[in-house]
Amino acid sequence: MGSGLALAQQTVVIGMLGPLSGDYATYGVSVANGVELAINEANASGKYSYRFVLRKEDTRGDQVQALNAINKLIELDRVTAIVGAVLSGETLTAGPIAQDAGVPFITPSATAPAVSEIGDYEFRNVITDDMQAAQMAEYAVKNLGLRRFAILYANNDYGLALRRAFEAGVRAHGGQVVAVESYLDGDSNFSAQLTNIAAQNPEALYIGGYYTEAAKIAQQAALQGLKVRLMGADGFDSPELINLGGAAVEGALFTSGFYNGTQDPLAAEFVRKYEAAYGSKPDMFAANAYDSARIIIEAIQAVGPNRAAVRDWIANVKDFPGVTGLTTFAENGDAVKPLYILRVENGQFVQER
Repeated sequence: MGSGLALAQQTVVIGMLGPLSGDYATYGVSVANGVELAINEANASGKYSYRFVLRKEDTRGDQVQALNAINKLIELDRVTAIVGAVLSGETLTAGPIAQDAGVPFITPSATAPAVSEIGDYEFRNVITDDMQAAQMAEYAVKNLGLRRFAILYANNDYGLALRRAFEAGVRAHGGQVVAVESYLDGDSNFSAQLTNIAAQNPEALYIGGYYTEAAKIAQQAALQGLKVRLMGADGFDSPELINLGGAAVEGALFTSGFYNGTQDPLAAEFVRKYEAAYGSKPDMFAANAYDSARIIIEAIQAVGPNRAAVRDWIANVKDFPGVTGLTTFAENGDAVKPLYILRVENGQFVQER
């Protein structure tokens, strides 16, 4: 009888798109692993009426490639729903294609505020830049007693949003922003910006960008003798920050939606399973992707592989018990969920708050 049920199972395709190669591949690979783990578990459990198949597309972190990837998933692979995209820029490019095609998608990591304006088929299972930067600014001023801040941000959707929100947050709590400098994706020499920053004598440097540049900025700041508390957002949340930055990133603080040293039983079990499958501990990107895939799987089980019905089910999610905490989607598709502040200590991420 079991084999008959297996034969009767309808195959449903779930898509994933993000950078699986290139400078930001660690983010995309984490997302792909999280989705894959959720799908493999669902298929092995015997609890579902469908057999789920994953189709992954590599954007290389490039917006043109993101367009090709989303079109392939929708037109050729006939996905029911998508986890992705990963970076804010590629999500803002690819998201409207999914919206127009009526394909629900959950980004586990695109934090730029404009993402929530794509439309009603877009969901965001991550805390926005606005919220992350505002909470870090408040913590830095009120809890750490810091007053003088510099900001060095990537001139992209992600960096601009963090810069604006952090600057506003610092001022709202009585701190001063004494220097603001920017850089372009892929830049490797930050000496001019750091010289300008050092001249203003800040106590802390908020880096609105990804770990690749943040690690180099930290090292160059140390070489220039700039003694500041380094801060950032979830773009720091990769072990590569420590691998690339070494001692220069020691003490750095950043916001994240997941902490892999958590004692929460559900999350701790996920960390164990992920490490067994992939040989490393999961980061926020993997955890958010795992929860996003599980939400999509439960939606398909409840209403079938109908894109519009799946969208409606996701929109009504309240307190979904995920490994990143209880998740509810607000009316604009943004997740309402907990936020951590993590710290680099002895080459590891530890919970600050």
